[in-house]
Amino acid sequence: MIVTLTANPSLDRTVALPGPLERGEVQRAVSVRQESGGKGVNVSRALVTSGLETLAVLPGAESDPVLAGLREEGVPFASLAIHEALRTNVALTEPGGVTTKINEPGPVLGEDAQEALISLLLERSRGASWVVLAGSLPPGVPADFYSTVTRRLRNADAGAGVPKIALDSSGAPLAAAVAGDAPATATATVSGKPDLLKPNAEELAELAAAAGFSSASTAEELEADPYAAAAAAAAVVRSGVGAVLATLGSKGAVLVTADGAWLATHPPVTAVSTVGAGDSSLAGYLLAASLGAAPADCLRQAVAHGAAAASLPGSTVPAVHQTTPDAVTITALRKD
Repeated sequence: MIVTLTANPSLDRTVALPGPLERGEVQRAVSVRQESGGKGVNVSRALVTSGLETLAVLPGAESDPVLAGLREEGVPFASLAIHEALRTNVALTEPGGVTTKINEPGPVLGEDAQEALISLLLERSRGASWVVLAGSLPPGVPADFYSTVTRRLRNADAGAGVPKIALDSSGAPLAAAVAGDAPATATATVSGKPDLLKPNAEELAELAAAAGFSSASTAEELEADPYAAAAAAAAVVRSGVGAVLATLGSKGAVLVTADGAWLATHPPVTAVSTVGAGDSSLAGYLLAASLGAAPADCLRQAVAHGAAAASLPGSTVPAVHQTTPDAVTITALRKD
C-alpha cells in the first residue's frame, strides 16, 4: 500500500478560458471543474484510478468539501478533524495548456494539530511500501516538518519494515527536507532525507545550487539540456537523497540514482491543463515501482502518466490504461 500525507489539502477549481488571460478585463469561462486536491491527494487519486491500494492522510472536518470529494471518488482517507475550512485553489487555463494558479494559504495548524497529524500518519502507514510527503505546508508549520516526519517514520516500529519515503514539495520545506538537518530532539543517526525526490526544473536548479553543484543552471537551461539536468540531479543524490525524478515539462523527465541516469521523452500531446501533471508523474513512478519494475521502466511510466494528465481537463488524473508507456523513449545518460 502507498500512503500519502497532504498537510495542506485544497479544493481545486479549474476555470478554462476561451483565449489568453486578459488582465483587468471581463472574460467568460468555457467550463469549470472542481476536484479534491493537494499533491498527496492527487497522487492517491491517480493510484486509485489505476487500481492500486492507497490511503490519503490529511486534515479536514468531516463535512469539508475536500473530504466529500474524496468520498465521491472512492479515495480511501484518514482525516484529522480540524475546525477551519480547507483552502480553495483556483487555476485559470488558456488554450494550449498555459495555466495561472492562485493558491490560498490554508488554515493554521498549531503544534498540537501537527503532532496529531504525524501520529495519525505513523499509525496508518504501518506495513506501507511507500509514504509520499507532498505539497506546501500550511501556516504555523515549520519548514523542517517533512524532515521531522521522515525521521519519525524511520524511528517508528512499523512492524512490517520501514516504508520508502517520496517527497514532492517546493521552497523552504523542500530545501529543509533535502538538507535533512536533525532537530535537537531527533536521533541524529537517522536520516531525514527522502528515498525519492520529485522536483520540477525550477526546484532542481535551486537544489543543485544549494548542494554545491558548480555548473549552476536556470530552469530553462535544465529543461533544454537533459545532460545538465542529470548532472544537477546527481549533485542532489550525492548530498544523500536516494534518487531524483526531475520532471522537465514537455521535455520529459530524468531519473538519477546512485547507479545510473536516464532520460524519458514522450511524443508531443495536445496540452489541456498542466494542473496535477507532476503529481500524476509521481503516481506513475510509484505504480511501476510497486510492481517491481526497474528504475528506467518506473521513469517510463512516470512520463506516460504525466503526458496523459496534461492532455486531460482540470486536475483530472489518468488511469494506467489511458497512458502510453510504449510511446516513451528511454535514453541512458551520464550523470556528470
